[in-house]
Amino acid sequence: MNKPATERKRFHDICHGKRPGDVSIVDFLNRPLVETPEEWVKQGAPKEMMNAEYLYSYFQMDHHHALHEIVCGVHRADLKGGKEVWEPANFYPTPPIVPVFPISVVREDERHRVETTYGGATVEVLKEFPWRMPKYLDRPVKDWDTWKEYKKRLDPDTPERWPSDWDYFVKNTNSEDTPTCLLLGGYFGILREFMGLENLLYTFYDDPKLIEDMMDQMLYLQLGVAKRALKDLKIDWVRFWEDMAYKSGAMISPEMFKKFMIPRYKKICDYLRSHGVDIIHVDSDGNIDELIPIWLDECGLNFHWPLEVASNMDAVALRKKYGKELILGGNIDKRVFAKGENAIREEVMKKVPFLLETGGYFPSIAHINPPDLSFRNFRYFVNLLREIGGMEKLPE
Repeated sequence: MNKPATERKRFHDICHGKRPGDVSIVDFLNRPLVETPEEWVKQGAPKEMMNAEYLYSYFQMDHHHALHEIVCGVHRADLKGGKEVWEPANFYPTPPIVPVFPISVVREDERHRVETTYGGATVEVLKEFPWRMPKYLDRPVKDWDTWKEYKKRLDPDTPERWPSDWDYFVKNTNSEDTPTCLLLGGYFGILREFMGLENLLYTFYDDPKLIEDMMDQMLYLQLGVAKRALKDLKIDWVRFWEDMAYKSGAMISPEMFKKFMIPRYKKICDYLRSHGVDIIHVDSDGNIDELIPIWLDECGLNFHWPLEVASNMDAVALRKKYGKELILGGNIDKRVFAKGENAIREEVMKKVPFLLETGGYFPSIAHINPPDLSFRNFRYFVNLLREIGGMEKLPE
């Protein structure tokens, strides 16, 4: 049995393979979509489930402090959507720009609303399902002229990027025995939010110097934020958001990744490691099999999530291939939850015990918990993980 440890030490030990069998269900990796708590309440869950803090407490998840208060990733605490308890940065990724653009309605009809976003895009929203991914009609960065204006919003020293009472924020954050994550955006995923996927992919070929300038600005932002944050705050892990793959593989070739992204990733990751941060997480949906060895060996990105099963990601195979070099999270197939408890148990038991015993692993559904996942089945899933970890079931 693993002996009790402080939460920070426990997190580090799990990541480094020193607590085999220890189950840590992390709130930041087990978030619901906006509609999910609503559906759970309809199914009989406590109405307080609409509050994020209550939900995580109800399921007794381990709390990690993702530093949304510092604007450098797509999760940010300075923006408010229509349902503030769940999505502080509204319902689609907002690049780490300061200031953001004003939101305005361009036009609407009975079924649709066309509006601008905080990130400067124009989107069409389906009124019946306003929290779902919109249709993008326009993006703010199209060429050098639009980029030169946009990059002014990516200055690490802009005061509004930081908590207003920095000394209080530092003291309060450091006083908590809570694993703390610095959010540092990314390169491909962030640039896709600037330009849109199709325009971005063409620009890699048509104007590579523009791509390099955008990535250099992101590196400048990341280094500026990391230097100030690491100087004052206890940082346990760092997260990059990329989303640069789809069901069948990466959206750009490994060769293009090596040319454009390795030099920037190496600089920021070398800096992080030189300041004691050796748990470096990258979030990318899709099939990332061909990217993992590049991320790991040439960039130092060693923590991967969500490992989508629908994209043929296999955490057990990754553990057998890379051993404890990789920290893994997710990889529980959300599709089995519609089939009931026996299917859930089969999915969990063929992966979780092995992954826990052989190295750092943080269980979660791959990806964010959807609204068609029933409250009863998610509760069963959490209780099953607790059973594997030798913990008591959740109270009724």
